[in-house]
Amino acid sequence: MTSLSEANDDVIRAVEHTGEQIARVKEGIGRLVFGQEQVVERVLITILAGGHGLLVGVPGLAKTRLVHTTGIVLGLFDRRIQFTPDLMPGDIVGSEVLEEADNGRRAFRFIQGPVFCQLLMADEINRASPRTQSALLQAMQERHVTVAGQRHELPRPFHVLATQNPLEQEGTYPLPEAQLDRFLMQIDVNYPDLDAERRMLLETTGDAEATAVAVMRDDDVEAAQRLVRRMPVGESVVDAILQLVRSARPEETELEEVRNTVAWGPGPRASQALMLAVRARALMDGRYAPSVDDVVELADPILRHRMALSFAARAEGTTVSGVIDRLCRPFR
Repeated sequence: MTSLSEANDDVIRAVEHTGEQIARVKEGIGRLVFGQEQVVERVLITILAGGHGLLVGVPGLAKTRLVHTTGIVLGLFDRRIQFTPDLMPGDIVGSEVLEEADNGRRAFRFIQGPVFCQLLMADEINRASPRTQSALLQAMQERHVTVAGQRHELPRPFHVLATQNPLEQEGTYPLPEAQLDRFLMQIDVNYPDLDAERRMLLETTGDAEATAVAVMRDDDVEAAQRLVRRMPVGESVVDAILQLVRSARPEETELEEVRNTVAWGPGPRASQALMLAVRARALMDGRYAPSVDDVVELADPILRHRMALSFAARAEGTTVSGVIDRLCRPFR
């Protein structure tokens, strides 16, 4: 039987080894994606935590390049779906076709859709109809799809990184709250700073361009995800997560500001997401356990898309991020 100290030693060695791998992963992504360190970090946290991410940013900020590069560096098989208003659910999950054999017998054969991959980029997901968007719900939550009554397992690991354009809303369908809740975090992709954009200009417009190289394999990623769930979490971190999430619910909070501005708050899935994400962030930094600072750092991207403000609050210029910042003040 393995003793507690031996088990802890195993975790420590695994954290050190995985931390070194993740450092090389970040370096590999940084050779092709410039000036988006926070975005890269949050994408990796999402994957290490076993979740899905919603990337929000205007076109031209290397979101597609980031997802494809991340897939290569992590050793994951990636695919991309360009969401359009005429996209159908069968275009995502696949469909059955009737085939006739040489002996004249006919039978249906299932043809897999692009969702059968390990890292799926759902580009401009809000341009597709709700019927098509819902085709991803079962895949994101259950890691399998059902076609014609037959269950088809998806590859492991399986992650969705979806993108949204925050500016152009004509001809789009807002994601339903049930689907938004399936995304572990919302990741804002902003413009790069001056130095990063200068480097991008020099390195992407010449006759030679860097290429991505695999640093990890899919089984390494799964091992890292299992390690995240084995990492210890202190009571102070657990209490901070619970207090933060519960204080964001207008029915349970003691803050009058939240009761007056928040229409509905985050559910238990937000607490689960924070618990996994703070562990993943600690692992990326080579730490053996998360801290309250990790909770504060990840509160906004994890809670923002799980809350909604009242009409009066929006009319007064209140933002969800501002409310979350107010909730985090006691922990700073």
